[in-house]
Amino acid sequence: MVRVLRAAILASLLPVFCVPAAKAETVRDGLDQPSFKWTHWNEVKLIDIKRRAQLSASNWTRTVALDALIAAYPDHLSRRGPNGLIWRDGTTMPFDDGRGAKDFATLLNAPDLEDQFYTPYRKGKGGMPPGYNEDPGRVRYEPFFRKMYGDCSKGEVSRKLAAVAWLPKSGGGTVRFTTVNGAAAQLRKVSDELESLGRSYLKYLRPTAGTYNCRMIAGTKRYSPHAYGIAIDLNVKYADYWRWAKPGADGRYPFRNRIPLEVVAVFEKHGFIWGGKWYHYDTMHFEYRPELLIAPAKKAESHP
Repeated sequence: MVRVLRAAILASLLPVFCVPAAKAETVRDGLDQPSFKWTHWNEVKLIDIKRRAQLSASNWTRTVALDALIAAYPDHLSRRGPNGLIWRDGTTMPFDDGRGAKDFATLLNAPDLEDQFYTPYRKGKGGMPPGYNEDPGRVRYEPFFRKMYGDCSKGEVSRKLAAVAWLPKSGGGTVRFTTVNGAAAQLRKVSDELESLGRSYLKYLRPTAGTYNCRMIAGTKRYSPHAYGIAIDLNVKYADYWRWAKPGADGRYPFRNRIPLEVVAVFEKHGFIWGGKWYHYDTMHFEYRPELLIAPAKKAESHP
């Protein structure tokens, strides 16, 4: 998407600097000395245009991402600031750590807020199957989530949990979910709507494999979204998980899924992303991340 944007900006700016070859010797660049001859001058200007296009694309991505976060979490986030995201308590959280491009492992283990939007989340059948290392939502900037939901190791998350009746008409039991940002209320809406899908879907939905759990992600030193009370895992019997799979001859993991997309659509409608949209798939996993569902609409609104 960023490449397309850069190309579009570059194309729109080229006419400003294109002059007939016959005038190349007399074109001035705004300084006191004549500009370079046509070919050399044009190359210099193209480099300048590319830099400005990159800056424009970066600023646009920043604006879209910050606006999506603010729209998703208005109780906590106030506005965009010159240096990042301004919270309602007046603190500023940097958007970009200034480290430049990162490899995939660094994206996961040392991200900034910007990295959370490194690849778009696509609703419905979009993004199926996911491309290589496309894990929208799997990159999480932990300081953001700790400030928003609390530190589970200090008991800050458990104080904000609510009991949610899961599929109450179908004996789904009770799960615990955070009340922060209205997440528990959204999960109740998901439960109500899932029960209306019909009995054939119940086998995927119950028993659940867990919600709140103060733990790390398996095989990592990163906290799981379950540690913030914003994730639910469905029936593990119908789950597919990349760590349970064997890579193919090309070293990549073949995509597998048994969760009906009708179930996915209900979750997405109420602000949840699905782990089945990840290359490193976890198909029983749903996570309350409304900013990733809002971001595409913000992009459309602010398209340059």
